[in-house]
Amino acid sequence: MRVIVVGGGVVGTMHAWQAVERGHEVVHIEREAEARGASLRNFGQIWVSGRAGGEELDTALRARELWEEIGARVPGLGFRANGSLTPVRNAAEYAVAEAAAARPDAAARGHRLVTAREAREINPALRGAFEAALWCERDAAVEPRTAQPHLREALTGSGRYTWLPGREVREVVGTASVRDDHGDVHRGDTVVLATGAWLSGLVRELAPELPVRRVRLQMMQTDPLGEVLTTSVADADSFRYYPAYRSTALDALDAGRPQDPVAAAHKMQLLMVQRRDGGLTIGDTHEYEHPFAFDTVEEPYEYLAEVVESFLGRPLPRIRHRWAGVYAQCTDTSRVVHREQVRDGVWLVTGPGGRGMTCSPAIAETSADEMGW
Repeated sequence: MRVIVVGGGVVGTMHAWQAVERGHEVVHIEREAEARGASLRNFGQIWVSGRAGGEELDTALRARELWEEIGARVPGLGFRANGSLTPVRNAAEYAVAEAAAARPDAAARGHRLVTAREAREINPALRGAFEAALWCERDAAVEPRTAQPHLREALTGSGRYTWLPGREVREVVGTASVRDDHGDVHRGDTVVLATGAWLSGLVRELAPELPVRRVRLQMMQTDPLGEVLTTSVADADSFRYYPAYRSTALDALDAGRPQDPVAAAHKMQLLMVQRRDGGLTIGDTHEYEHPFAFDTVEEPYEYLAEVVESFLGRPLPRIRHRWAGVYAQCTDTSRVVHREQVRDGVWLVTGPGGRGMTCSPAIAETSADEMGW
């Protein structure tokens, strides 16, 4: 079979990986010289802990297995099973963490409530003030800015993979074929459009009523910390954004201890992971209303720095980078991703939201099964 994959981000690359693994030939087309969207601008976290029970959690757990398998074959991914800690600072936050640790699927997530002392044994860099922490053993991390090039290098070694950057697909031609802006027609047996947050142009023509919205976020990265952050780190604001934490305890937290005004205004949570160079990737905010601003706003960065410093018990290193990014999110929250056959032999796969990096290997595996690869 000949598979045409459009979109060089992590979702598209994982579809290419699945096709090559199953013995097929792949032509992989990307409109930029390199993918520059959400796949590069995220945390690189394989985030199992907060996923909704059922299909979403099953998808995340399967993806976690696949990431580890692929990481063993492609060391450049920087896969590490580092887990995560969510420190809690008061009784109301503790109650939410306690409810999460008591869920029937807590063991599958690797959830366990630990004391502050136990949390510091797991992650000695957390020397600040907090009362306890929710530990998730199944969370992991990869290097988002280098993952796609390393995956493509491995795919090229198969002899069945062709990478075509700098080409925008403009038209579907007949069955399972596309024409790019160079005028070249790429003929295949299946076309997968994994175009991320690019929802205009050809995507709008093929799926004008697409149930997907775009979400903008802000993040930053520091100079090297100078010590190892052995786990990813979140704060209790993350309880408000992940379905696994919904409970009467969370209702009580919202009622009794509202978010900090800056965090509430920018729909914020703390997520933090250390890069291979020792720097910390820290975020994030959420903006849903179009048109998005073109500039970044300073107050969220200041707020996040204060939260991180309170957990580390030390000043942050110098902020080296600040950026904004946009991802596509399916508006049907019961679905992990929007997968739709839009023409004969042509499938659109988009809208994983903040689950894209976490779930992409399993999303691609499901696509391959459904498409008969």
